[in-house]
Amino acid sequence: MKRSPAAGRQLSFEAKLENWEKGMDYCAVPVPAKITQSLGTKSAVLVMARVNDSEPFKVSLFPIGGGKHYIRIKAKVRKETKTKTGDRVRIRFTVLDRADVTYPKDLLSALKSERVTEDFKSLPPGEQNFILRRIDDAVKPETREKRIQEGVEAAHRRREKRA
Repeated sequence: MKRSPAAGRQLSFEAKLENWEKGMDYCAVPVPAKITQSLGTKSAVLVMARVNDSEPFKVSLFPIGGGKHYIRIKAKVRKETKTKTGDRVRIRFTVLDRADVTYPKDLLSALKSERVTEDFKSLPPGEQNFILRRIDDAVKPETREKRIQEGVEAAHRRREKRA
């Protein structure tokens, strides 16, 4: 049986910021093996993180196989902390409860109008949180609307699978 990491648990470590994908502005930090082992899971782990003294941001520790995780560091956070590939950074994070989900009102309204609210809520927690983070991260209103529509489409796909 898979063990779920304890929500509220706080951990920290230092590591080097790596360029995760050549030719793209996609950076991540490897999570030390002892931290991954202490979490007790090989699955994604939802956390509220800080890089150095950044503002907190919601992100998942993502698994890469072999019991290893990485944490993605967005350009916005790197800019705020004035860090770049190769810099050593301090990561502090708190494990979040995937079941403790806050749904944006505009998403709930769109789901309700399509009658797929329960379908969306039945998506796996990781998928829900990914969609919700993308909506929250949208800067432009049209991007937010597009991502809300993607959430509605995911709910429709879920309904079709369950039928």
